[in-house]
Amino acid sequence: MKIIAYGIRNDEKPFLEEWKQNNPEVEVKVETKLLDSSTVDEAKGFDGVVAYQQKPYTAEILDKLGEFGIKSLSLRNVGVDNVDADAAKRNNITVTNVPAYSPNAIAELAITEIMRLLRNTKRFEDKQRSGDLRWAPEIAEELNKKTVGVLGTGRIGRVLIDICRGFGAKVIGYDPFRNPELDKQGIYVDTPDELFKQSDIISLHAPAVKENEHIVNEHTLSLMKDGSYIINAARGSLVDTDALIKALDSGKLAGAALDTYEDEVGVFNVNFDSFDDISDDRLKNLMKRDNVLVSPHIAFYTKTAVKNMVQLSMDANRDLINTGKSDKIVEL
Repeated sequence: MKIIAYGIRNDEKPFLEEWKQNNPEVEVKVETKLLDSSTVDEAKGFDGVVAYQQKPYTAEILDKLGEFGIKSLSLRNVGVDNVDADAAKRNNITVTNVPAYSPNAIAELAITEIMRLLRNTKRFEDKQRSGDLRWAPEIAEELNKKTVGVLGTGRIGRVLIDICRGFGAKVIGYDPFRNPELDKQGIYVDTPDELFKQSDIISLHAPAVKENEHIVNEHTLSLMKDGSYIINAARGSLVDTDALIKALDSGKLAGAALDTYEDEVGVFNVNFDSFDDISDDRLKNLMKRDNVLVSPHIAFYTKTAVKNMVQLSMDANRDLINTGKSDKIVEL
């Protein structure tokens, strides 16, 4: 059996080596470059492909894999919205993902950013760098006095709910697919609008499907209480950036935390020579604000999560090649 693994980073290599030692019957080729039109030919002669990237898996790429007789594509991430579903079906390519590499990692980043916003840590850090060690006027707020609205109550959302409850916060949720246990607890509101109206803090944990695109927009932001907060550790496309900036400018929002951004591809995880060299003016606008926290899609980035992403995707690809089955198959 031969598997080619694309886009392997240095931090992933130890976990891939561990997997190889535990699966000596599998020949694995490590490719540090991403799977795209310039590298897809390297897959010729292999039985399966493991990949991770934000770039699209286009018809051109999938047609090539089909031409090579490759029927197994395993992604090291959750999202499959960048896979050309028609091309995958046309070439009989089965796709797997890693649906839960570490819900705790994302939820813990979300709560960290919530607390940083409430405690004005960015403002204090900026003051301290100039030698100002006074308290005022950055008086903080307490989470136990807030209502947190969780948009999306899947694995990650449920972890965040538990954490927020531990702080003593009131938690409400919206999800078109209700969790039975949470439903019994009466946590759900009936519409996204109700969630935005009732919440002091909205934390987004919904997938990047068409129905959710720009679910944070001028209308939903207008429903929120004055001085509320938005947290996005899910997908950039959930937030209309222009509407967010407008709400921050007006003071409608007291702050925001963005671990994902709708135009992040080609910007996040890139080392620019200086801040001025960052090509996205809207992103720089947000990064300059003392009430906005921007991180480059790092919520997933823990040792536990990276190990699971590598090894569970390799397991899935091996199983697909051996049996055509996996518990991680995605219906495109």
